[in-house]
Amino acid sequence: MPLDNNGSRRAHCASVPDGGGHKSVGRAEGRRNRAGAGYAYLHTALDDHNRLAYTEDLPDETAPTCAGFLTRATAWFAAQGITIERVLTDNAWAYTKNTWRQTCQDLGIQPRWTRPWRPQTNGKVERFHRTLLEEWAYIRPYTSDHERQAAFTDWIDWYNYHRPHTGISGQTPASRVTNLSRQHT
Repeated sequence: MPLDNNGSRRAHCASVPDGGGHKSVGRAEGRRNRAGAGYAYLHTALDDHNRLAYTEDLPDETAPTCAGFLTRATAWFAAQGITIERVLTDNAWAYTKNTWRQTCQDLGIQPRWTRPWRPQTNGKVERFHRTLLEEWAYIRPYTSDHERQAAFTDWIDWYNYHRPHTGISGQTPASRVTNLSRQHT
């Protein structure tokens, strides 16, 4: 079933230093514990029709990282019975480089870009990232990035297979993929 993919997009959230950040150890200790923690770069591909999401936490936002992510996302969606025909991204540096364009060409995907300074054009991914940050990344104090990543697998499964979405009439994303093998579990 070929569907339009609504964007490979990134979200940022602060990394959790070992021992916990300010939410678990208090503001003063969290500031001392923060050295070198950095950010998590969450790359997401979200299907426009059914809202099925594929997300990875990657070390950066470079063109090769984004291209590798698109390759893995395309394979994941193919395993769900979805063929990506188009990918809509913002105009970030990595999405304008030849690496990105060549990867799209190799995968048979037509790249498209949003108008500059118009994040609402990619609103479904923007809303997914807000949900992801609210319901997973910042829902509770984590004591490390490892602990937060361990919680992610369950969260993304819940989001795709069990969480009803108001934007799709209370259905789950998986229920809108007619040939998804796991939809009746």
